[in-house]
Amino acid sequence: MKKIKLLFIGILIIPLVSMTVGKIELEIKSLLNDKVELKIPSEFEIMSEELTKLKYPSERRPTLIYSNESGGINVSLNLTENKASQKMIEPYVENFVNTFKNLYPSAEWKGSGMKKINGRKVGYLKLITPAIDTEIYNVMFFTDLDDKLLLCTFNCTEKSISEWEKTADEIMNSLKIK
Repeated sequence: MKKIKLLFIGILIIPLVSMTVGKIELEIKSLLNDKVELKIPSEFEIMSEELTKLKYPSERRPTLIYSNESGGINVSLNLTENKASQKMIEPYVENFVNTFKNLYPSAEWKGSGMKKINGRKVGYLKLITPAIDTEIYNVMFFTDLDDKLLLCTFNCTEKSISEWEKTADEIMNSLKIK
């Protein structure tokens, strides 16, 4: 009887353990002078200035970039100089969709639109774009902060989509403007 109980407990515990093994742990970070809250993978670090300049060679690089150790998976924030308000989020969605369709006609679109997140209008785009040696899964989401456009992105290689897609949505859905 004792062996049956142990077997039964093992049958119950093993699926629970395996469900948590692949889970990406997120932690809430207070960012941009405590004006923004966003869940970031706990293993991510702020990208070094050297790697930032290498990955974003133009001067128009994000304000803040969190990355995994290899630099291949990123969460970035950029408080742009573009004017923005809650009324402007929907037109920004249309503008970004048109821009990306022109820039990347071969992109595979996974979705775009606007939704309420923590009481604010947030626009988003999800698409797979070509890169030099692979395809990149991009999730862009944006809202207004201090009358400017706050642009956030998550990206990873196409081969990592199945592992990261739900986490990217969780990151986007955690956006909170204080």
